[in-house]
Amino acid sequence: MDFKKFTSDATTLFSRAKQYTEEKLGSAEKTEYDSHFETLLLRADKTKEWTERILKQTECVLQPNPSIRYEQLIYEKVDKKKRDLVTNEEQLGQFMVDAGNEFGPGTSYGNALIKCGQAEMRIGLAQKEYINNAHGNFLTPLKNFLEGDMKTVQKERKILETKRLDLDAAKNKVRKAKAGQSKEQDEELAKAEKEEKSCQLEFDRQAEVTKLLLEGISSTHTSHLRCLNDFIESQLNYTSQCQQYLTDLQRDLGSALSVSVQDKANLWQMQSMFKR
Repeated sequence: MDFKKFTSDATTLFSRAKQYTEEKLGSAEKTEYDSHFETLLLRADKTKEWTERILKQTECVLQPNPSIRYEQLIYEKVDKKKRDLVTNEEQLGQFMVDAGNEFGPGTSYGNALIKCGQAEMRIGLAQKEYINNAHGNFLTPLKNFLEGDMKTVQKERKILETKRLDLDAAKNKVRKAKAGQSKEQDEELAKAEKEEKSCQLEFDRQAEVTKLLLEGISSTHTSHLRCLNDFIESQLNYTSQCQQYLTDLQRDLGSALSVSVQDKANLWQMQSMFKR
């Protein structure tokens, strides 16, 4: 182990901790960022917060059952792919078709159940397509942003904060050294000023890197806007398909019901004739 490096690192960490504590207590001055930089920081924080909320709630909309969501998450982590689950609509549709075949496709009720079941199964398939599109075109880009660009932004912000603490600690050393008059303290002042200059350069360099990343959030908003448009388009296609399936089904059921009523009327008329 390099003992000299270890000692230097420990001293740096202690200096940062001391500076941070004194700032919180109000006994040390702190370098403030300019208003534009603060605005960029605030926008980044809001972007992260609301992206996380929208992502989580969209997942709830696509799959309301939290147990299935958790199961799906585990499956994806293990197999690295999305599990193809049977939707509730598909299950309902299959039950209706099975019941219709049990009662007899030739009966009015059996035939109606089969038609309803087939429509529900088509709705279930449309829902699957909608969910897959929503994941691929909306949720995945949001997740990639949070796990990629946003993590990079947060990492660089933390580095910037340590550079700021180092800079302010160096500034405090300079102020304390200037308060002295002796030759030894003059030497300390020169050393402190050199350290301050070095810290200032590192801080400025890191501030520029962080600023560029923060300004990139504008591109993220533009990208997420396209994703949002894709999500709404897939939702519109899904609801349009469902409406068409149900409209066609309602028409078929109405015709079947009219035939059934007419059959009952004819049966009643025949029974009346026989009674005479």
